[in-house]
Amino acid sequence: MPSDDLPVPVFSKPVTLRDVAAQARVSVATASKALNDQGRMTAETRERIRETARRLGFRPNSLAQSLLRRRSFTVGLLTNDTYGRFSLPLMSGISDALVDNGVSVFLCNVEEDPRLGQMHVDAMLDKRVDGIIATGKRIDRHLPVDLSNLRVPVIYAFTQPDPDAIAFVSDDAEGARLAIEHFCRLGRKHIAHVTGPASFAVVHARAQAYRDVLIENGLPVTEPLLGSWSEAWGHEAVAHLFDGKSERPDAVFCGNDQIARGVIDALRERGLSVPGDVGVIGFDNWEIVAEATRPPLTSVDMNLVALGREAGLTLLSLVGGKPAAPGIRKLPCRLVVRQSCGHPLDG
Repeated sequence: MPSDDLPVPVFSKPVTLRDVAAQARVSVATASKALNDQGRMTAETRERIRETARRLGFRPNSLAQSLLRRRSFTVGLLTNDTYGRFSLPLMSGISDALVDNGVSVFLCNVEEDPRLGQMHVDAMLDKRVDGIIATGKRIDRHLPVDLSNLRVPVIYAFTQPDPDAIAFVSDDAEGARLAIEHFCRLGRKHIAHVTGPASFAVVHARAQAYRDVLIENGLPVTEPLLGSWSEAWGHEAVAHLFDGKSERPDAVFCGNDQIARGVIDALRERGLSVPGDVGVIGFDNWEIVAEATRPPLTSVDMNLVALGREAGLTLLSLVGGKPAAPGIRKLPCRLVVRQSCGHPLDG
């Protein structure tokens, strides 16, 4: 039993719209219109009501606001990226775009299960989300759920869109071009490319950019080595590059940072210096991998946070009734230079 000597806590009641109206000497209806930027009144009256609300610490009821504006101020984010490698940076950018507009984001993982995906979509619609952003772990595969003909706008980011939808992806070819051009500026003459499986569209886009830049610079072109997206494949690929009769590369462009880390480990085991003997560039700029590699890995960053921000802002425009042309928007990548490239070579 609590002691009679203990003070009884006193909880103040939340400030209501009626309190604001009384303090501002206006009707409740006028106070509501002023705070929702509606109705006809003088600028002085509107500002007096808003200042009164600020001074009293009035917080509008979110449900009432939603009903008034016919919006829930929530956005659903669907993904099958189980580990969050791509969806978490995207979500960070989406949240940046939406937070200043009072919109919250909630994430649902659909895995590869169409039934789970449909369940999440139904739940989002039941909660009256203002819109949905779909994202995934590759740009050439649909999520396992039908998002066409929904009653809310849908934006695709880093996943294959439906026809006539709006989608945002990174420009993989341009990212590969940044890497190879950087090697060329450093004076590297024999640049190899070790990448992922042929079933990925990005593998072919990056490989074509690799070939194009080498041809433009009058350098020899070797066929890319295709394998898995793994350190083990990067390690194995070094044997293919250095045990044959062809000229050994002085630079290796890798399809992701895990492959690059395997390449660097294998080069070290052979007594080759990175970047002294061989420069290495990865792709994705997965910082937990790139910064822990020895030496730290230069890598192409797909700017997923910026991509998410653009997707979020576009969804806001659609929710606000502003039209946007359908199609795929390719956003630029950037090269994050660390120690694995080295300085320009002499001669």
